[in-house]
Amino acid sequence: MNKILALRLLDAADDAAVIIDAGSRIRYANDAMYALSGYAAGSLPGQQIEALLPDAVREQHGAQIGAYLAGYKKSKVLGHKRHFAIRHRDGSMLPIVLKAMDLGKLDDENFMGAFFIDQRHERAIEQQNAARWQQLQRIALTDPLTLLPNRRAFEIDAVRAAARDRRAGNPMTIGIADIDFFKKVNDRHGHAAGDAVLQAIAAVLQSQARASDVIARVGGEEFGMLFPHTDMSTAHRVAERIRLAVAATCVDFEHTPITATISIGLAPLPNNGDWKAGFMQADAALYQAKNNGRNRTEQA
Repeated sequence: MNKILALRLLDAADDAAVIIDAGSRIRYANDAMYALSGYAAGSLPGQQIEALLPDAVREQHGAQIGAYLAGYKKSKVLGHKRHFAIRHRDGSMLPIVLKAMDLGKLDDENFMGAFFIDQRHERAIEQQNAARWQQLQRIALTDPLTLLPNRRAFEIDAVRAAARDRRAGNPMTIGIADIDFFKKVNDRHGHAAGDAVLQAIAAVLQSQARASDVIARVGGEEFGMLFPHTDMSTAHRVAERIRLAVAATCVDFEHTPITATISIGLAPLPNNGDWKAGFMQADAALYQAKNNGRNRTEQA
């Protein structure tokens, strides 16, 4: 009578449950177990529990159960909740929380039981939260107008790139570009036109830079440039390619053609790896480019 009542209680449980014997054969599975695993009702008894287990543990599982019931080995699983996975009938793996227990003997036969708590909903929420966090991180590190990395992202990349190149003994060049006479664009055509020019120039900078380079908007009309593992001569050639491409770009804003140029300052990463000092030297070179007539590249 007690056995019947216990099985009725398990049948009504929300969590999936199975009872297995010393041979790892399933002797009982409740309704929730069938719903979780995808097996037809009544089809699990007689099957090996290993059919539901991940490949990494299924081969050793039967031997471990036998060793435990024979008293040769202590269990680290019984009585504790453990994050685990079981195999669905379609072959997919389902995340669950497992709690196994020794049920003792009945009619001189050893039995073990296990509850499987479905974690798919919790995992889905975790993945959604992780995706949202990544999206927030991208937003926090992206300039909303040009969609380039912002100053904060530039600083993070600069620290990492400087550390890598200094550690490897590689050269690195730091640059800063500024749009020439940008205030005149805003004054003459309006801020919407200025935004269109910023977007167009940002796109040119991104397209003309190499895949390993970093281009970021670090100020109103200023763009930071990182040229990892690149000497000054090579960086100067890339910067000149960018400068010429910007000068050749024409922005059609409300049927009005607008052109602009940029000035660029370059500096090497100092021997001590202080990228901020290198950035200040590049800024000084930029002012030199402005003083020498604009639309040019100067190096510190």
